[in-house]
Amino acid sequence: MEARIQALALRLEEIDALLASAEIAADAAKMRDLLRERKQLEPIATLYHAYRVAAEELSEAEAMTAEVDAEIAALAKEEVLLLRARIEDMKQEMQVLLLPRDPLDDRNVIMEIRAGAGGEEAALFAADLFRMYTMFADTEGLRIEPISRNETELGGFREISFMVVGEGAYSHLKYESGVHRVQRIPRTESQGRIQTSTVTVAVLPEVEDVQIDISPSDLEVETLKSSGAGGQHINKTESAVRIYHKPSGLVVFCQEERSQFKNRDKAMRMLRAKLYETEQKKKADSVSATRRSQVGTGDRSEKIRTYNYPQSRITDHRIGMAVYRFDSFLNGDIRELTDALRAAEVAERMKSGEA
Repeated sequence: MEARIQALALRLEEIDALLASAEIAADAAKMRDLLRERKQLEPIATLYHAYRVAAEELSEAEAMTAEVDAEIAALAKEEVLLLRARIEDMKQEMQVLLLPRDPLDDRNVIMEIRAGAGGEEAALFAADLFRMYTMFADTEGLRIEPISRNETELGGFREISFMVVGEGAYSHLKYESGVHRVQRIPRTESQGRIQTSTVTVAVLPEVEDVQIDISPSDLEVETLKSSGAGGQHINKTESAVRIYHKPSGLVVFCQEERSQFKNRDKAMRMLRAKLYETEQKKKADSVSATRRSQVGTGDRSEKIRTYNYPQSRITDHRIGMAVYRFDSFLNGDIRELTDALRAAEVAERMKSGEA
């Protein structure tokens, strides 16, 4: 492990030298890539430096345990115990940092929220989830960019698609993919009966052009007038765009921008993300179940969470964790649960020997 960390520390020094060069300063793309790599390497290099310092202090403390002065020797023994515990914690933390990083973690994401079983109540809960993710994005310095929506008369969403833009968007939201179940008394229920409804959430990392090859001849592009809220312009211009990808049968639609060009760009980004997801699912299906993460497959058909309103409890079924901060969770404070899911995945990867 130390040899690997030393190599990473040397790479960090190399990056610093490159960033100081005139050649890199003149190349914005290389500068961006190097800065991104440096950001990934710096935490483990900093931790390794602290580990080396603690190791030297431990060596000194161990030597002092042989002092003739009994009081000094006793203090040294206490220091040895503390330093050994600290060094062990550092070793475990370094093992975690050495795990192969998900290359998609820093990507923007495209999210789709669709009402499932439950009719109007499911659509209303879809709106609640959209609000939750919007508030979460705001607290994390991320930005929401709408793509399309299909609203109901009561203010719910049959479906809504949007981008979450910002560094680390996928790392924050990738565990949200799946079926979210809600148990509560619907607004439309006059007799106070609890109803169970479902909403499906899909989280797709945005991918680059070079990762997905799309031939223009495989596309059918249709422009049409936008529908729903947005102003009078929606009835005058054909700004909405629908794209049909013939080989896969996928259809994407974007209407939120006033510009047809911007809607087409967003629709293409969404299509690339969906095609990438399809390819990744094919690969995942070929991997044995024993090697899959215990926090879930990420499949949108997997029931991942239940929101029980009468008991003010949110339960994540992948790790068996319950959260009772009901109101704050639905107001976007979901980090406690996403951090626990990330920790569970790390533990599983370490158990399987990926480090």
